[in-house]
Amino acid sequence: MRILITGAAGFLGSHLCDRLLAEGHEVIGLDNFVTGNRENIAHLLGNEKFSFRKHDVSNYIFIAGKVEAVLHFASPASPNPQSPSGYFNLPIQTMKAGALGTHNCLGLARSNRARFLLASTSEIYGDPLVHPQTESYAGNVDPVGPRAVYDEAKRFAESLTMAYHRAHDVATRIVRIFNTYGPRMDLEDGRALPNLLKQALLGQPLTVYGDGSQTRSFCYVDDLVTGIIKLLHSNEHLPVNIGNQTEMSILQFAETINQIVGNQGGITFVKDARSVRDPQQRQPDITRARQILGWEPEISLAEGIRKTIPYFKQKLGIP
Repeated sequence: MRILITGAAGFLGSHLCDRLLAEGHEVIGLDNFVTGNRENIAHLLGNEKFSFRKHDVSNYIFIAGKVEAVLHFASPASPNPQSPSGYFNLPIQTMKAGALGTHNCLGLARSNRARFLLASTSEIYGDPLVHPQTESYAGNVDPVGPRAVYDEAKRFAESLTMAYHRAHDVATRIVRIFNTYGPRMDLEDGRALPNLLKQALLGQPLTVYGDGSQTRSFCYVDDLVTGIIKLLHSNEHLPVNIGNQTEMSILQFAETINQIVGNQGGITFVKDARSVRDPQQRQPDITRARQILGWEPEISLAEGIRKTIPYFKQKLGIP
């Protein structure tokens, strides 16, 4: 297939490029480097089946020749208020990537009669009142809260995707991605794993907000990419959760990281101001992924962290 990937220089986009190229597909990557990293795709630039264009998906997308699949992964995604590339500091760009970007990508898919896959997120469930989260759960969201620029951009993108499916018969796919980690993550991402793993590798106390009882479930990037590709090749047009169902508290997670790294720094508890409405529970119900795609994660948390450590060490300058 000839496949377009937006956000190709991002964490997930670059791993998708790797896998699809390894499977023999031709890949066209788009990214404007607002949050993407050139280093993530530098190794692909000599591949004859990979081409790249610097482009903002909020603007009209023209691709010469036939495209058979469009995967829309372009969007700021970091919840770190201190990060210049996080969605708190790029609110308009985040909304435009979800709205105008999705519209432009769907238009390209429609004109090419191509498959379209939207990278959505567990954040569309908000701070959930249903646990674990099933695809039928409509969410507990705040459309004017501090996280709304990301949450609502993705919710709108899902609605627009389904509108194109129903009105124009576009072969759409929607993946709801739960907490994913691995090499090429932004160390300043602001999410639990990069924060805690970075501190552990530096021998520092791990910062846990509140009492650490808030929960997450972590999926290694290779497992996620496998699920996404299975969804792309399926005939399922309704949203599908892809993530790891093994739920743990952030305190348990911090203790696990310290144990794997051998960090003696311990744990520091910091009062949780809840200023950005951080969800207190996050766990996917992956029943539909199992039934429809025959997919479930295979890489354990300990194995995934060990696979991630060399990249973090390289970025931190640790031998």
